[in-house]
Amino acid sequence: MTHSIDLSRRSLLTATVAVGALGAMPALAEQAKATQAKATLAPDYVLKNIVLETGYAREAGEVIGTLTQKAAIVVRQGKIAAVIPDGGALPVGLAVRDGGGMLLLPSFRDMHIHLDKTFYGGPWVPPRKRKGGIAGQIKLENTLLPKMLPTLEERASKLVELLQGNGTTFARSQCNVDPVIGTKHVELLRHALEQRNATFGHEIVAFPQHGLVSANLIPTMRAAMAAGATHVGGIDPTAVDGGMEKSVDAMMDIAITMKKGVDIHLHEPGASGIAAIRRIADTVEREPSLKGKVTLSHSFSLMSLSEPELAELATRLAALDISVASTLPFGGRIMPIPGLLAKGVKVYTGTDSVMDHWSVFGSGDVLEKAKLACQLYGWSDEYGISQSLKIATGGPTSLNAAGEQVWPKPGDAADMVLVPASCSAEAVARQAPRKAVFHGGNLAAGALPDAVA
Repeated sequence: MTHSIDLSRRSLLTATVAVGALGAMPALAEQAKATQAKATLAPDYVLKNIVLETGYAREAGEVIGTLTQKAAIVVRQGKIAAVIPDGGALPVGLAVRDGGGMLLLPSFRDMHIHLDKTFYGGPWVPPRKRKGGIAGQIKLENTLLPKMLPTLEERASKLVELLQGNGTTFARSQCNVDPVIGTKHVELLRHALEQRNATFGHEIVAFPQHGLVSANLIPTMRAAMAAGATHVGGIDPTAVDGGMEKSVDAMMDIAITMKKGVDIHLHEPGASGIAAIRRIADTVEREPSLKGKVTLSHSFSLMSLSEPELAELATRLAALDISVASTLPFGGRIMPIPGLLAKGVKVYTGTDSVMDHWSVFGSGDVLEKAKLACQLYGWSDEYGISQSLKIATGGPTSLNAAGEQVWPKPGDAADMVLVPASCSAEAVARQAPRKAVFHGGNLAAGALPDAVA
């Protein structure tokens, strides 16, 4: 029996959202969709009856629990304007919403996902055995992606709704730029995402899946930057693009001349991958304007380093503010995330492929990634689980490493999520439901009851 791939707009829009064994995900997506259509909060309001983390309880120097207190926050023009202790006077004249006594946390960021190539939101597409490795998948894309173009915006939008329901209010999406599609994916995805600016933030990486130099895509990549991509992408310079120096230099030159960021897919292991990382770092040293704007996605070659070698390279990456985006395990590999974090490297995570021809197992939930990191790296106590939240948020946590409250503070963006949990550690370990999700103060998913002031 053979299976055809039905990617028509009619099949997409009439099909039940198909997510296999992902359980509650369709309900979350539908809830987010309804919220998007009919519910946003007023620009200025008070969110009362919330719980904030305030510090760690310690015994003989060991963290034995998390301290919390009730509070209210004032949201003005998309930012947190004030934090009011429990019992404090609330501003007069503002709408009041009730947080239901739930814990308030920073909302989540998916820093590596392919929104443009998902099957999510449409009928189940039976996965096939890969033929010919990455080259075989790229060959498949030559015929598959043009068929998917008419429904790209609908599919991407449904996936964004799923992310929002899971507490994510920002995504950096990789987006194909190739000889067949050209810049069409960038143009369509940008249009789809800009319709959601009030409830979802985004960045777009122009991703040369077929190769940057080897596929003669430099002019097309520049056109993608002009079409709205925020980051120049790249792909394994030695293993795929046919020449490390030319590939890296071309990618970095586009970023410098067009004042964009960099986010490279770096799967190749061992010496060639490390050489690419070092050449990228050399360029950032020469061009300080790139500091804080370069991300190494996957970076499996870091697993080949000894502890001293990793420490040396991680120290350099941190000094240059070069970040790493990791999906954590990948094909049996486990990244040295603790070693990177120990040297101050910013480590992000993402859900990568969610229901597409590369993988059908992505859940669209970065809080799962935080829990997975705890299990992989032995972060099994209250302190370790609590601090793992940074994996899901892209950095912010309520408490810093010393246990001092650092979020929320006046001036912070009102990007936040309410969960029925007593603390961050419980939210991660028990994968607490995300009951209300906010971006820029706007309700992006979930619901809150009106409160009596």
